[in-house]
Amino acid sequence: MLKDNKNGEVKCSLCQDRGFIIKNEIAHRCSCVKQRALEGLIRHSNLGRLHSQCSFAGFSFSYYPNSLDKEAAITYYENAQKAFKAAKAFAEAFVAGNYHGPGLVFTGPVGSGKTFLASAVANHVLAKGKQVLFSVVPDLLDEIKATYDRSNPSAIDEMAILDGARNVELLILDDLGVHNYTDWTVNKIYSILNYRANHQLPVVITTNLSLAELDTYLGERTTSRILQLCRVYRLASVQDIRYLKSKEHSLE
Repeated sequence: MLKDNKNGEVKCSLCQDRGFIIKNEIAHRCSCVKQRALEGLIRHSNLGRLHSQCSFAGFSFSYYPNSLDKEAAITYYENAQKAFKAAKAFAEAFVAGNYHGPGLVFTGPVGSGKTFLASAVANHVLAKGKQVLFSVVPDLLDEIKATYDRSNPSAIDEMAILDGARNVELLILDDLGVHNYTDWTVNKIYSILNYRANHQLPVVITTNLSLAELDTYLGERTTSRILQLCRVYRLASVQDIRYLKSKEHSLE
């Protein structure tokens, strides 16, 4: 029985919250069961309201001109096309079955669409009933540190947080590279990536650091794991896309 609200109100008029419908004396699972399962996945995905609105259909190539991106030696538009095609192909392959292929790293400056594309992957996967954990790296590390506060014995412990990141079907690490790295932070990140590499569990990463900078800040061991787990794609635009979007909205 699916009724769990305190007011006793029926949420599904089709099955009266029983979870099944009788047709010709045969019980059939109600569509609300799948919907509630999907809502549960979304709640546990850690996707914010803004990120939950991102989709492949909503990705606009208009922010990526045909002018040359000197760092990548191809145009901004070509970069975006490659990253978009890779993201969509990854998401479709992931939901098609037991996927153990390479994940994705989106590199590029702030406001270049990296998080949008990673969120589009998350939403596509969630819509197909797959598990996703969307973790902003600094927030994840702060959450782990908070478990060391002995004044709050009811707080979730460190291993529960790490196990969640290690074992979820798809892990998305957003903003890898926006905080100061210590041996402690590097070890925590390596622990998660090493586990997922050993168990062939994919990860999607966004970072504003180049591969050389990742090597400098995270060390060769962690960067090697990232390259083992993922294929790297660059996203860049002439201007911060967030700024451009806010400017467009102000003109409406």
